[in-house]
Amino acid sequence: MENLIFDFKSSVGDGLKVYEDRIVITHSGVLNFFAMGIKGDKTIYYNDLTAVQFKKAGWTAGHIQFSLLGGRESVGGVFAASSDENTITINSKENEIAEKMVAYIQDKIKEARSPKVVSTSGSTADEIMKLKNLLDMGIITQEEFDAKKKELLGL
Repeated sequence: MENLIFDFKSSVGDGLKVYEDRIVITHSGVLNFFAMGIKGDKTIYYNDLTAVQFKKAGWTAGHIQFSLLGGRESVGGVFAASSDENTITINSKENEIAEKMVAYIQDKIKEARSPKVVSTSGSTADEIMKLKNLLDMGIITQEEFDAKKKELLGL
């Protein structure tokens, strides 16, 4: 398997494979069949993810829910989450590994969202204009723009 970081299978049949560049969600088992029907694997690249929500399992099941650009995740608690194809359900014994996976995925989302400015021996003004375009498109924040601009200007 290429760059497989985590290979998780929950007790209810949900699966999550975490790679360096993507995640793959699988749903299997009788409960998932009744909740979602027959569906295949779902591959999501980090740059398509906007957030990861994690609810620890306790008396009730917990879940890891993935939010996508332009998507709508379920907001009705654990029961609604169980029928959401972008959510995997976990039990309390799986909390620790789930936390590790979520932390890794959050880092990868942040990394995918970070601006990657490649200098091609352009002037400082050109680099600042490129950053300004990224800011205007909403790819970077005002704080990221200001910090990189200061760095480029040597301030």
